[in-house]
Amino acid sequence: MRIGHGYDVHRLVPGRALVLGGVNIPFDLGLDGHSDADVLVHAVMDSLLGAAALGDIGKHFPDSDPAYKGICSMRLLEHVAALLEQAGYRLGNLDVTMIAQQPKLRPYIFQMTANLAAALHTDPGRINIKATTEEGLGFTGDGSGMACHAVCLLEER
Repeated sequence: MRIGHGYDVHRLVPGRALVLGGVNIPFDLGLDGHSDADVLVHAVMDSLLGAAALGDIGKHFPDSDPAYKGICSMRLLEHVAALLEQAGYRLGNLDVTMIAQQPKLRPYIFQMTANLAAALHTDPGRINIKATTEEGLGFTGDGSGMACHAVCLLEER
């Protein structure tokens, strides 16, 4: 068994879509980044890559590479899933905590979970996603950004 932790943060800006866990969420702001800036998927990928000792998303998908400009992070997650399979690992479980003052994310968690499970070729019951606010504190609390933590357990196939 191997454990990994991932963390990512992005600034909220006007004129961008808000995409979390591969779900387009109606909101007046979106996350700024080189790709679609899906902070949830980025944290998940870093936890998986870390658990398998395969580096991080910056190593595999550098923001200096124009091939990843605007790319859907779910496509990148599918690539990470293939790397894990090649390395002989499968997901034991994944626990994700989104940190955002708004919008409320509960209505989207079921679809986010289904999206991650499909990309990782696993049962949705192995994935838990939750969301919290920071009660108005810090950059997530004042609404200027969002953050995400992800912890995973990988098992050998």
